[in-house]
Amino acid sequence: MKPSEMFSHWKRVRDGLLHTINLFQEDELQHTPEGISRTVGRTMLHIADAEDGWLRYAITKELEEWPSQYTLDNYPTREAIKEVLTEVHERTEEFIDPLEESDLTRIIVAPWDEKFYLGWILWHVIEHEIHHRGELSLILGLLGREGLDV
Repeated sequence: MKPSEMFSHWKRVRDGLLHTINLFQEDELQHTPEGISRTVGRTMLHIADAEDGWLRYAITKELEEWPSQYTLDNYPTREAIKEVLTEVHERTEEFIDPLEESDLTRIIVAPWDEKFYLGWILWHVIEHEIHHRGELSLILGLLGREGLDV
């Protein structure tokens, strides 16, 4: 099975994330829930920097350092955050599309000299997104509203 088929559910995960972002008010992007170290908006952008960092810094080495541009100063609105999440994920999909199943066992040596299977990295990034999407949904609940129900 091609990785593009294996990871085809990522589109549903991303659609759920974008829907969840829409459930927040603009002023809530600056909200830091008790016991959580990031603002709501920073959590959203953390998904983009992790995906872009693993893909373009660790795997393809297109970047010389882990991305640091994903800040609320640069992406201050829900629309800006959703746009950058979409751009980053389009690059990920373009990377995954030509892969074959055998590519998933390719060893990637990250810039910090740790070795990972390509398949592990891709699963890790999607799990990371699912984790933070759930965190955002929980925060909505803490704010007294319904979160994602998928």
